[in-house]
Amino acid sequence: MKTLLNLIWLVLSGFWLFLGYLVAGLLLCVTVIGIPFGLAAFRIGLYALWPFGQTVVDRRDAGAPSCVGNVLWLVLAGWWLALGHIVTGIALCVTVIGIPFGVANFKLIPVSLLPLGKEIVPTDQPFGAR
Repeated sequence: MKTLLNLIWLVLSGFWLFLGYLVAGLLLCVTVIGIPFGLAAFRIGLYALWPFGQTVVDRRDAGAPSCVGNVLWLVLAGWWLALGHIVTGIALCVTVIGIPFGVANFKLIPVSLLPLGKEIVPTDQPFGAR
């Protein structure tokens, strides 16, 4: 079932979300300071490409730099991204068929809001491979 949902998601919105996060990640990687944020954008983009069957967990080894980076991300981009996922998720939940895709958009909110110090893992191993 998750493969079918992922394929429908990919065709309808996942590919476009992936492209948006990919372009943002490439732009962020132009500067040395932006590389961690660019890598976070790539991670979110891959998660947005194929969200069903994956979940986000906190990394245990993330420290103070992740916290500082998350504050910068939240102020500069995170709340815009989260707001976009909220609006899109609500719009998708209007129809019964769109509810799983709205829920997938809601799953993207925490990682788009505070992406540093997070890891995306398959749902069959929710505590990470470490």
